Amino acid sequence: MMMVAWVCGILASVVVFSSVLAAISQSPGFSWTANALSDLGVSGAASIFNSGLIVGGILMMVFAAGLFVVGRSALERAGAALLFIGAIALSGIGVFTEAGDIHFYVAVAFFGISSLSLLLIGSGSIVAGSKKFGLLTVLAGVLAGLPWAFSWAWIGLAIPETLSAIVIFIWVIAEGARLCIGK
Repeated sequence: MMMVAWVCGILASVVVFSSVLAAISQSPGFSWTANALSDLGVSGAASIFNSGLIVGGILMMVFAAGLFVVGRSALERAGAALLFIGAIALSGIGVFTEAGDIHFYVAVAFFGISSLSLLLIGSGSIVAGSKKFGLLTVLAGVLAGLPWAFSWAWIGLAIPETLSAIVIFIWVIAEGARLCIGK
């Protein structure tokens, strides 16, 4: 049963990035420096973008639930619970498009909570004795949050959103793969 959770993490990452890239390819007016990724959710490619985030968020919820179950410390379980909330927010980005006020809150929640979840999972792993993995996970949490520390330097939001999401989803893929092979 846990193998399903680990595969769901990998699939969540693939689904989200595939849908974002597909939506960008269908949106000739999209600009990395003038737009937010969420602009794709109200474009001609909205169904591709929004459905990918909703499905990806659901898959990530399954992954996070699996992490909670196997968590070895309270910090790891707290981080997994936050990742679950971040996954709900990811789906919320697809449900509550940029046309509504709720969108801002779910987008901020996804990036902020997901980054924080990695910090907690990593810290919990260090406490549980997995220092190398824990440090890499803490580093991923810091790197996922870093683009937002310099948000004043960006024109548009697509670049910091993408940088942050790449770090989060690379970690999810790596952790899902690591757990699939039992290391």
